[in-house]
Amino acid sequence: MKTLGIFLFGTLLQISSYAMADLVVIANPQSGIEKLSKNDVINLYMGRNRKLASGVNALPVDLPAQNAEKAIFYAMLVNKNLPEINSYWARLMFSGQGTPPMQAETADEVLDIVSSNKGAIGYIERKKLDKRVKLIFDPTQ
Repeated sequence: MKTLGIFLFGTLLQISSYAMADLVVIANPQSGIEKLSKNDVINLYMGRNRKLASGVNALPVDLPAQNAEKAIFYAMLVNKNLPEINSYWARLMFSGQGTPPMQAETADEVLDIVSSNKGAIGYIERKKLDKRVKLIFDPTQ
């Protein structure tokens, strides 16, 4: 019963975090893409597509596991928690079918990587957007 209570509390906390997080997906302005659909973002972050629609090699950039934004991003994107995402990537890596997105340490590092790599995409809070990158997916629209 205690485990169920902890699970429910965690779920409620995660749901309330969705409302607080205003995450957007960004790309390098030279990537050749203007917008991505939710399915496009899913396919890039889950390793199903390795190229952007423009033909440029994709470099998805992730935040570290201890970052709450990462948990929110995957919950919003594919309705999975981080242990499920880690398990997914462990299976793909073990079978030689893929490698997980590049990991940045902070949102500022995501901005630096995306702004300096033509094929890079990342997710950050909307309030951190700057002129070095362009917004390509807004889950609220």
